[in-house]
Amino acid sequence: MRTFLRWVWTAADILIAIIMIVMIVMVFVNVVLRYGFASGLRESVELSRLGLVWLVMIGAAVVLRRDEHLAVKDIVNILPRPVAAVLSRLAYVIILVSVLMLFWGAWQQTLANWNNISPLTGLPVSAFYIAGVLSSIIMICLAAVRIINPEAELDGGYDADTGDGELRS
Repeated sequence: MRTFLRWVWTAADILIAIIMIVMIVMVFVNVVLRYGFASGLRESVELSRLGLVWLVMIGAAVVLRRDEHLAVKDIVNILPRPVAAVLSRLAYVIILVSVLMLFWGAWQQTLANWNNISPLTGLPVSAFYIAGVLSSIIMICLAAVRIINPEAELDGGYDADTGDGELRS
């Protein structure tokens, strides 16, 4: 399981990096073409928007795994440990409900737009919503594990990796 988790988070980081690089290149090329040659790539606007949606949705799952979403923990930090654990679980229940709603809405939009083809790119419009489906599945798993065990290690040792294949203790 540890190897699988490391693979998932490595793949997520690589996907995020690739999307960022492609978006930067597309926007740069489009700016040069537009201002230097009075032309442009019409597809680059929609593909950049699609990349941003995927970037945000996969990034949200990564941030949830790291427990780095925006939160005010000052009050929780001064409470007794058992009370803080209950509040943490309650927060993850709320996250789970929210992500289940995200999944349901994204899934319905994916099905509704599967046959709608974008005239600029030729891609199904549902490509935007598939990002929400994939991200929400990952976040549902993360939230469920955190409800059961708020201290669970969900990275498979990924964050502790020194880069040379050895894990820090």
